[in-house]
Amino acid sequence: MIDRRNVLRAGVLGGVGGALGLQAPGSAAAAGEAGPVSARDWKRLADALSPGADLYRPSGSVYESLALPFNHRYAGIRPAGIVTCATAEDVSVSIRWAREVGLPAVPRSGLGHNYAGYSATTGLLLNMARMKSIVSTPAPGRAHSRVYGPMKVVHDAGTVTVGAGVTNGDLHPLLEDQGMFVPTGRCPSVGVAGLVLGGGIGFSDKMFGLTCDRLVSTTVVLADGRTVKADKDSHPDLYWGCRGGAGNNFGVNTSFTFQYEQFEGTVGFYQFRWSLDSVVPVVATAQHIAQETEGDRRFHMRMGIGTNGTTRAQIRANANVNAIGQFYGTVQELRAILAPLLKIGTPEERARNSASVRQVTPGEASVLLSATTPIDRFATKSAILDSRTLLSDQQVGAAAERLLDWPGSNNEDGAGFAMFALGGEINQVPPDATAFVHRSDLFVFAAETSWADYDTAAVAEANLRWLQQFYDDIFPGKAPDQAYQNFPDPTLKNWREAYYGANYPRLVDVKRKYDPTGFFDYPQAIGTR
Repeated sequence: MIDRRNVLRAGVLGGVGGALGLQAPGSAAAAGEAGPVSARDWKRLADALSPGADLYRPSGSVYESLALPFNHRYAGIRPAGIVTCATAEDVSVSIRWAREVGLPAVPRSGLGHNYAGYSATTGLLLNMARMKSIVSTPAPGRAHSRVYGPMKVVHDAGTVTVGAGVTNGDLHPLLEDQGMFVPTGRCPSVGVAGLVLGGGIGFSDKMFGLTCDRLVSTTVVLADGRTVKADKDSHPDLYWGCRGGAGNNFGVNTSFTFQYEQFEGTVGFYQFRWSLDSVVPVVATAQHIAQETEGDRRFHMRMGIGTNGTTRAQIRANANVNAIGQFYGTVQELRAILAPLLKIGTPEERARNSASVRQVTPGEASVLLSATTPIDRFATKSAILDSRTLLSDQQVGAAAERLLDWPGSNNEDGAGFAMFALGGEINQVPPDATAFVHRSDLFVFAAETSWADYDTAAVAEANLRWLQQFYDDIFPGKAPDQAYQNFPDPTLKNWREAYYGANYPRLVDVKRKYDPTGFFDYPQAIGTR
């Protein structure tokens, strides 16, 4: 264990004032509300933490590694201090201290994946990565089981309580070793906290609901430092808001309890890829399949187009259209659903795509379906598509044309769009039953672009201009009314309606009750009015 006093001393000797590079939009420091914090105040915080926690000030490799958000686009936003919290009491102490000295406090559950940089701050960063506990409790009595082809599922087999630092990848061994499953996202390093608070889509959401739909209770440290447990009986309004109302709005969540399923058997898996020449029939066919299977909770799909490279020749050569997913049933049933897609493409593409359809264990599927969000620097614009706003052939053609006009970068993640199919259990939940309002839709759509840390400012600017053009070409005139709150877009002006729809006024009521002074704040935070 690092001596907290030495960690603190290193930061003080390193020399830190009120200005630490870029100011986080909406932070107290950016607004001029807080001046430099004294060394005595920092020592007071360090001394109040539990033995398992540490305070880091600017200077040293540990601070640098903890301060850097996953999206390096916001690397210039430097926290005045970082607390690596080990307990809920560490969070409470840190929040009380931050309020006293006039600094904002911002939690970061994983590596800081927030697309808009909202898990970065010039104030006090609460790093939750040490809160890694995972405790499962089997349900008493006999649970309900059902067979889906070669897969037996025991529904609501028990509960699992996880700390705020647990990631999607941390839960994978439960599935691989014990057959226990909670529907989470596909990126292993994403924190479960951010995922569930904004909804939580993945490759089993149609079958078992969004991650937030499986939430039984959560422990929250409020802006006044109090710790409460929110569930359907205790603080039910806060519990409602924590299921889709996004993170860092009402308090700092330190643990989550989910219902889990018990798996035994195999699932169907597929992974298709075509050249961009097939983009129009592929997207049209995949959208039709999504409509036809909206009520079939067994079928899951993500499709998209993309490319990467630095030269026009590379960008054209790498451009492709793709689809991936899983199915809770037999391979024969899956092939029947996918038959229209399997007829598209060159003979080589058709053969390769057909060979990808197979049975795998749920653990193997989790690995095959996993993918990281873009690395280095990236930007995203999202939309929620329903039956009225599905992409036409003209829109798809415009997207493909603009994709080939991508300015390029040294980031191998490149650019493109992805569409994640919705339906099934997601759409069985009324839109006002949780804060997640998108309950009658077919896809979450995400357009994105990426560039490398060592790319020039001109490359970054060209990528951001291209992303807006790409989005506008796909949605000329008017974009869809709704967007996904877990893919926040800092340029989105009507974000209240887009993310939360008719649920926003109720979220304001929750905010007023649990954070009336708006201590937890950022440009797209729930407001108090």
